[in-house]
Amino acid sequence: MITGELKSRIDKLWEEFWTGGIANPLTVIEQISFLMFARMLDITESRNEKRAARTRKPFRRIFNDDQQALRWSSFKQLGAQDMLPAVRDKVFPHFKTIIEMDTQEGAQKTTFKEYFKDAQLMIQKPSLLVSAVNMIDALPLTEGDIKGDLYEYLLSKLTTAGINGQFRTPRHIIRLMVEMTDPKPTETVCDPACGTGGFLVAVMEYLLRAHSSPEGRYEKQVNGHSETIYTGDLLEDHWEHIRTSMFHGFDFDATMLRIAAMNLLLHGVDAPDIHYQDTLSNSFTDKFPNKATDAFDLILANPPFKGSLDYDDVHPTLLRKVKTKKTELLFLALMLRMLKNGGRCAVVVPDGVLFGSSKAHQAIRKLLVEENQLEGVISLPSGAFKPYAGVSTAILIFTKGGRTDEVFFYDVQADGFSLDDKRQPVDTNDLPDVLERWKKRNQKNDIDRTAKAFFVPAEEIAGNKYDLSTNRYKEVVYEEEVFDPPKEILAHMKMLEAEIMNDMEELEGML
Repeated sequence: MITGELKSRIDKLWEEFWTGGIANPLTVIEQISFLMFARMLDITESRNEKRAARTRKPFRRIFNDDQQALRWSSFKQLGAQDMLPAVRDKVFPHFKTIIEMDTQEGAQKTTFKEYFKDAQLMIQKPSLLVSAVNMIDALPLTEGDIKGDLYEYLLSKLTTAGINGQFRTPRHIIRLMVEMTDPKPTETVCDPACGTGGFLVAVMEYLLRAHSSPEGRYEKQVNGHSETIYTGDLLEDHWEHIRTSMFHGFDFDATMLRIAAMNLLLHGVDAPDIHYQDTLSNSFTDKFPNKATDAFDLILANPPFKGSLDYDDVHPTLLRKVKTKKTELLFLALMLRMLKNGGRCAVVVPDGVLFGSSKAHQAIRKLLVEENQLEGVISLPSGAFKPYAGVSTAILIFTKGGRTDEVFFYDVQADGFSLDDKRQPVDTNDLPDVLERWKKRNQKNDIDRTAKAFFVPAEEIAGNKYDLSTNRYKEVVYEEEVFDPPKEILAHMKMLEAEIMNDMEELEGML
């Protein structure tokens, strides 16, 4: 969470872009991301140089001897008139050479060229570039997960949902979904509507946490408090897969893809497989046949809610499962198709998916229950996605194939933040309990429907037209209010009135 002085710095940087003639919020975020990327490349190179000097082991250089002037530490010292052409004509073209380099093993080319090929510096005023460079140079990018916090706050500037209903997923919700699905370092992970790559980055962070030995964890002072740093030292046998073939994502917003690419690269993923593509369209299956069907072990997503497509644009295999134009239903069918048999999925859906009465709504829910294993329905409070939207949502967790026996329900009342547009931290938070109850869930014991967590048999769900709304099955305990008899209340009122009159008489006597 960005607060205090750091928040003020970002706000001032944002205003600099605005007054400098760059008013599109996505363009501002993209340009800030490019400059953060340039600085992180220099930081990474410096770390590798120090490690190489200490271990005497070679490393893959980002900047050759004749490219030292392209490093952040070099060009940030230039004057305004020299800095602009240097960054525009030399540093940005160098991004493209970086992304074409081999990975450390030299076997697989990175795929960044696809979404960096048209990257360009949009800053035209030399003074704006100098101001932006100075401000970004002052940001604590090396402290803990500050990059993630910075991205989250920058994205919060997009205060409305996109035209297709897409909006940012809060990081604490992402983290819950990742921890509930427990990704393994041998698996392949996909987000078919990846946006800025938040789910994919969260998986990488989870792997580091889950696969660090006690020796691979250390404490570091960050912004005045102690924070645990994880090295992922138990992942040694899996690094090549993690860096080059584990992470996959698709989106039809090129700017978001560039931000996602930089986000993943800065989190240690050398070659994420990210592509510009509408995954609901016919062209997805044609262009990526190996990824469109039976391809992934785990899918994590918050797909667009409010979109509506023409039937001609949607692949027939999806329409055979659910005849609809609604993107939130089509994405569920898509994810089932993209998963391997036995593959897992955690996805955010609007509440309408849970109880909608149309044939398409009932068909997709029946598909989840009857032909797959619907494992969990986690209802989120209506303010969880503010300020982007106030719509009520839920997390569906399911496994492809098999059949559902019992479904785990949890009714989240609080997520650790106020449920208004400000979303300030508060003490009440059900999310740790969600994870704890999920890990210890037991179909025989979790049967109290007055509790926050309980199981419901699939047969009962089927009998309710596959309704998945928590309120359909949750039992509310009404406590009878006990009031004093009317005569006692009246006597008490008279006594209070007498006391008031006595006090008034005493006051009058004093005057």
